[in-house]
Parts: sequence; structure tokens; C-alpha cells
Amino acid sequence: MTDTMIAIIGGSGIYEIDGLENPSWQVVETPWGAPSDQILTGMLDGVKMAFLPRHGRGHVHSPSTVPYRANIDALKRLGATDVISVSACGSFREEMAPGDFVVVDQFIDRTFAREKSFFGQGCVAHVSVAHPTCPRLGAACLEAGQAEGITMHDGGTYLAMEGPQFSTLAESKMYREAWGADVIGMTNMPEAKLAREAELCYASVAMITDYDSWHPDHGEVDVTQIIATLMGNADKARGLVARLPALLGADRAPCPHHCDTALEFAMITQPPARDAKVMAKLDAVAGRMLAKEAQG
Repeated sequence: MTDTMIAIIGGSGIYEIDGLENPSWQVVETPWGAPSDQILTGMLDGVKMAFLPRHGRGHVHSPSTVPYRANIDALKRLGATDVISVSACGSFREEMAPGDFVVVDQFIDRTFAREKSFFGQGCVAHVSVAHPTCPRLGAACLEAGQAEGITMHDGGTYLAMEGPQFSTLAESKMYREAWGADVIGMTNMPEAKLAREAELCYASVAMITDYDSWHPDHGEVDVTQIIATLMGNADKARGLVARLPALLGADRAPCPHHCDTALEFAMITQPPARDAKVMAKLDAVAGRMLAKEAQG
């Protein structure tokens, strides 16, 4: 057993949780640069919590400039075991209406201007992201949202676009009709892939703000409407997050879906051929495997 630490990556207001004990903003240095912001840590109902503003306080990072590798590395260094993304998304489904939440379980990655892996030249690794989210963690988010009275949808495919512009009408129709995506956003990739490489359980809660541009009765995306819906969603999200400690508990058993052993057979480059500088940067992300190898 290890100690549970629930890490929430989200926007403004979601870390303002009633009852958070001993709150403290932590500066975490990583070999991948600085994370988006300091990380707020504390205790909630006896469980360790960490809150990371994905875009930084004041929204200083665009979706393309969010330091995704530094963010995941920083959470791993702090001792996070379970990472939950809470993010605003558009909907491609009539039944997934603004104000509803979707527990995402699949992704289509259309981003192209971001570093997507901790590994590469100096140490090659290939992890599976066939099932990119943790079912155990997603189920806890679903239960917490339902208990909070939120209209929750269990499962959905998230189309990750580069941004920062919203979709064209042609793109929106293609993603919805030909590709079968359910929601669209700009931030869950490469976040989910990096969490898997770092052997962290990851769940994604998509907060619906709009119908993107495909809907004939809603027209193009209106930022003013998005912000208004987002503020209401933030209240709901805080309630959802507040229920997670009781569902996940303070004692952390091994993940039944093996998220926490994702690197077990993934590191392909043999130890003698690895670059020492690269390996030093992987001390947190691949710490379990490096310790295991050191023990023979």
C-alpha cells in the first residue's frame, strides 16, 4: 500500500475546495522546465490533494504552450498517484448538452506542435495507450458527479485539436459524422499519453460548454457563452472533486488495470546504450523501473 495523492489538473476556481486543510503553493522544479504554475497541495478528508492550474493562474499559457511534460513530471515528483483532468470541451452530440459532464475514455489526437513523450533519442520506450484512461479512476469520477447531481455521461471520445482557434464548420462535421468523436478540446493531449508514460492513473472529465459549430441551431462558438457556462461548470466540478477522497481512500492499492506498471516492458533501449543525461531526466517518470533495474 502507498498513500493516495489525487492530483487535479484544471482551470481557475477548481482548486478552491472548501475544507482543504493546510493549503500551500509548492514550487516544483523539473528537468523538463517549469510547470504551468506552482502546485497547491493540502489534505481533504484525510487524503492528499494537489491542484495544478493547467494554463497558469491568470491563464498565461495557450493550449500549445502548456508545459505538459513539466506538469506531469512535477506531479509525479510530488507523489501523485491519480491524475484527473477537468477541462472545458465542445460537444458533438445533441444528448451531451452544455452543462453536462463526460467521463472520457478515448482520444483522437490531432495536435502537432507539442512534445508528446518523455522518451526518444537516448532512451526509446513504447507504452500502450489503447485504453488511455484508468477505468477505476473514471468510475470514481462518474460516481462523484452523479452524487453531486450532475448530468454525467459514461464514456466518450475526445478529439484533441491544436487550437487556439475553434473548428471550422467542415472540421466540426467531419469529427462528428465521419470520425465519431463525442467532444472536442485542446488540452488532454499529450497530457494523457505523458501520464501513462509516468505510470500515473489518469481520468478525464469533460465539462461541456457548447455544441462546437456543427449544430444548426447554435451557430459558431461564442466565447461569451462559453465563459458563462464554464463558471457554472466550475461550481459543479468543485463538488465532484470534493467527493473523490471518500471514494478513493487514503490507502492506495496497486492499479487493477496496471496503469502504475505501464513501463514494465516499454523501455526498449538496453542500459549500456542509454544516454546518461537522458536517464537523469527520467529519474521521476521512470523511477520505479530504474530502481528495479538497479536492484538487478
